[in-house]
Amino acid sequence: MATTPSPSTGGSGWSDNADSALSAKSLSAMARSMYTEGPFLLRTLQHFRPFICPFERLIGHIPEGSRVLDVGCGAGLLLSLAAARGRQFLGLGFDVSPMAIELAKTMTKRAMVIRPQAQLSFERLDVDATWPAGLFDVVFLIDVMHHVPPASQHSLVKRVISKVKPEGTLVYKDMCLRPWWKAQANRLQDLIVARELINYVPVETVENWAGAEGMQVVLSEDMSRFWCGHELRVMRRPG
Repeated sequence: MATTPSPSTGGSGWSDNADSALSAKSLSAMARSMYTEGPFLLRTLQHFRPFICPFERLIGHIPEGSRVLDVGCGAGLLLSLAAARGRQFLGLGFDVSPMAIELAKTMTKRAMVIRPQAQLSFERLDVDATWPAGLFDVVFLIDVMHHVPPASQHSLVKRVISKVKPEGTLVYKDMCLRPWWKAQANRLQDLIVARELINYVPVETVENWAGAEGMQVVLSEDMSRFWCGHELRVMRRPG
């Protein structure tokens, strides 16, 4: 696992927002408690996805009282886990998949009962639709970029950054391009699950695009879960 210190720590380390009390097993249990209804296969996927995706490295970047946007949220698993953890925040998510958004809305009804301190809402939006209004303290772009056609990847990054408020945070994660065998395993997984051939963009390219928009990388981390490699970058917009 490779990491880069955050400038805010003076080079002695970084502001590590991972919740050390969380594990894939505990996150999976939280997902099962939140996703109790809906299509069996899709909700079961939410139950087991924490074993593949390092959500404990993501939800720690949601501060109390923050306004959060999850771009390409799928069935809302990221925001649901933050809610299940007891975070108080306003979370908005959108995705192009009607089935995923319906499951997210079903989950939200349960969250309102068992975790009312988090206000969650989800919307199905087409690619070129108007996004939720306003700026956000935290914007997530998690495992979305590789589904985007190469010609549209740069414009997506710019659009995502445009929703980050001054002193706000962009949390970006995607599947790794290296080593090659993990990249091929990721491609095979998406062929099976999403039935599409994914389009990798080097994470260094994303960093350069974000830097041109004034964003500063404060956390750089590469992780592995089984056959899956993950590239996490946390970026901040100066005030």
